[in-house]
Amino acid sequence: MDAQHAPAPLGDHLHRPAQPALSHQVKALERFVGGPLLERMPRGVRLTPMGRAFLPHARLAVRSARQAERAARAAAGAAGGELHLATVHAVAVGLLPGIAARWRSLHPGVRLVLREYGSTEALEEQLERGVADLAVGPEPKEWTGPVLPVGREELVLVVPFDDPLAGRGSVRPAELADRDWIRCAMEPSVQGRAFLDWACATVGFTPRTVLRTEHASTAVRMAAAGVGVVVAPAHTVRGPLGEDCALLSLDPPWHRPLSVFSRVPLTGAAAPFAQLLAAPPVVAQ
Repeated sequence: MDAQHAPAPLGDHLHRPAQPALSHQVKALERFVGGPLLERMPRGVRLTPMGRAFLPHARLAVRSARQAERAARAAAGAAGGELHLATVHAVAVGLLPGIAARWRSLHPGVRLVLREYGSTEALEEQLERGVADLAVGPEPKEWTGPVLPVGREELVLVVPFDDPLAGRGSVRPAELADRDWIRCAMEPSVQGRAFLDWACATVGFTPRTVLRTEHASTAVRMAAAGVGVVVAPAHTVRGPLGEDCALLSLDPPWHRPLSVFSRVPLTGAAAPFAQLLAAPPVVAQ
């Protein structure tokens, strides 16, 4: 059976309502792949080992087809399209709200669909699987698709107002060797190591971790309460999240590069969105 006459992927069927022809479609698919994909039970069906192996590839094929359709419609100037974005939580909270607002004013006919991930590794893995048209986040390593640098993200130190460092504008990293640290599961990686481990090693010490959290917002609240100090992206805490604590710049500054990257060339709505991120922000006078 050639590809033109192959039955629709299983992943597509499993998300559709039951219909009279469904069993015939599944049987045709099983004949096509050469074995049973579903085990018929008295009260329904479940996947066979062959079905479980087939399903993720079928889902990827369906997502890729939908992504191709969105890209084609956007490139043709179709109104009412969607742009699917993937990013890490810190970028979604700190950087993208302003960008999304500017995008809506410039391209009101293109809806944004945002997916957030807890780590750069998860972000890259999911983009590779085809869940989004492009990703915004820390610059990926060994990425085979297009990568467009869009600036740098400053990391700042968060301490409570009564901390001895709170009255200063900046602090040298070496001064933090004897401090207790709060770590976040969403902490970025640099050269295969957690950013804080890497940065502290460059000045000769290993950070003493006293608490680990899942989310940056929790880590900042813990720092404000005096549990320990935490490093967080400046754009996430120079706002309501950082109102109850003091923020200090590092001297020299700690930065991580940000980029837009994709599996395929940036076309249609993806191209102007990437350009919007790369452009310097407009400052009101």
